[in-house]
Amino acid sequence: MTAQTSSRHAELVKYRRFIHKHPELKYEEKGTADFVAAHLRSLGYSFQEGIAKTGIACLIDSGLPGKTLLVRADMDALPIVEENKVDYASVHSGVMHACGHDAHTSVLMGLASELKEDIKSIVPKGRVLLVFQPAEEGGQGADKMIEEGILEKYNVSAALALHVWNHIPVGKVGVVDGPMMAAVDEFQITVQGVSGHGAMPQHTVDPILVGAHIVTALQSIVSRNTDPLDSCVVTVGAFHSGHAFNVISETAELKGTIRTFTKEMFDKAPELFKRVVENTAAAFGAKAIIQYERTNAPTINHPGMANLVRRASQNILGPDSVTEEHAKTMGGEDFSAFLMKVPGCYFFVGSMNEEKGFVHPHHSSKFDLDENSLPIGLSVMKEAIRIYLEEN
Repeated sequence: MTAQTSSRHAELVKYRRFIHKHPELKYEEKGTADFVAAHLRSLGYSFQEGIAKTGIACLIDSGLPGKTLLVRADMDALPIVEENKVDYASVHSGVMHACGHDAHTSVLMGLASELKEDIKSIVPKGRVLLVFQPAEEGGQGADKMIEEGILEKYNVSAALALHVWNHIPVGKVGVVDGPMMAAVDEFQITVQGVSGHGAMPQHTVDPILVGAHIVTALQSIVSRNTDPLDSCVVTVGAFHSGHAFNVISETAELKGTIRTFTKEMFDKAPELFKRVVENTAAAFGAKAIIQYERTNAPTINHPGMANLVRRASQNILGPDSVTEEHAKTMGGEDFSAFLMKVPGCYFFVGSMNEEKGFVHPHHSSKFDLDENSLPIGLSVMKEAIRIYLEEN
């Protein structure tokens, strides 16, 4: 850790451990929001509260004309029982910061402190909008904040966000151009057949047989409807039907997810899905009722903004600090909603340290991170802000 990255280490760790100890689920982040608000208030900032229930936006103006750069951190935790035996382990039963949002919020709180002490070196002109967002974990908090007019109200020109990443070693920063994380779609299919005796199938329409063919046919979306150079995943994660060994049931229920990586495939997926499911069911004389929900779009970085983050990382951590290895994932992220509206970059800050045992993946009950990643993330973000506002 360089001198540039270490100055706020203790402060960031204090914030992170407090938030980690008091996790809150999506749209329930009142305590976290109060903690953030108290910090901003202590620095003398005015800010907007209650956006998308618990979100906060704090506009910091250099006083000189220029662009407005949005910088976002997510605040929510997950419904997971923590297994870590540390003094900052969750005190809320069944709720845990198992993804790193506590780290993201802490970095943004540290950024608020830095901006108060020396705004000119970070914001040479224009404005920075600090956004503390609720409900990233399946709650579409970003979409809700956008729907409530945050981009228009503050005239946002571009957006940045970071994510600590336990698949990249501490000291490295993961950045890619274009698609970085997948869209997340969720589906439920109810196959309606005709029930009857298991010994007389000719009088029935077996929804289990129909459902099995649907599971197989859905894979044609990947094998025959997706460019082999693109990425798409179709997973049926649940299949339920019937209760008795000798009865053909009336219905079968299938649940699953579709993950797409490009905007083109994201746009095509729902219609392809509907066509395969409905026509397969119809071929067997059954009917398929579909519920299809879009959780978030693919996270697609603007090449110019991604290059800006690369430069920031190299300026802070050195020429070999940037990596693309493990910097793409079929996991989803609702920061994608901001990137669909304005150019921006979502990047990973390495938080894995094998020697210290910080190797457990995100959403694990044993997830924890190397806290040296916190000041690194802050320093890279500061430099990225400076470069963007200086050059735009």
